[in-house]
Amino acid sequence: MLVCGVDVGARTGKAVLLADGELVAHSIIRTGSGSAATAVAALDKALETTAIRREDIEFTVATGYGRIVVPFAQRQVTEIACHAKGNHYFFPAARTILDMGGQDCKAIRCDAAGKVTKFLMNDKCAAGTGRFIEVMAALLQVRLEDVGRLSMAATHGSVK
Repeated sequence: MLVCGVDVGARTGKAVLLADGELVAHSIIRTGSGSAATAVAALDKALETTAIRREDIEFTVATGYGRIVVPFAQRQVTEIACHAKGNHYFFPAARTILDMGGQDCKAIRCDAAGKVTKFLMNDKCAAGTGRFIEVMAALLQVRLEDVGRLSMAATHGSVK
């Protein structure tokens, strides 16, 4: 079975294609001015690397802030539920998920079956979100990809 997952977030749009549970293609793009157009563009970019046509996809699930307007999705699921299911698939022993998105941060607690038991998210300030990290990396003239490694190397305000 060929299925698609699309995530239209505040900063990026992502698409994955799975054939019988195996990853076939994926993409990640910047979110544009319209969530529906971002979803289409993310899927089209993923399809570019395959011989698969959009009409070959049997089922599509959409998530993220723009999930409701994805024109080709048969189902919409919150990113909290998607995180829990994906986390349980890859890391069945893990019980806590931290998601630093472009617009908010979430802490999600799951049980042994991967079901969400509790979650919290910020609601007032974007200072802890992905966009903030992007801006700070640019200000510090550090590649975004290096921020995590550099933060782990820091001791008392300086990098080792």
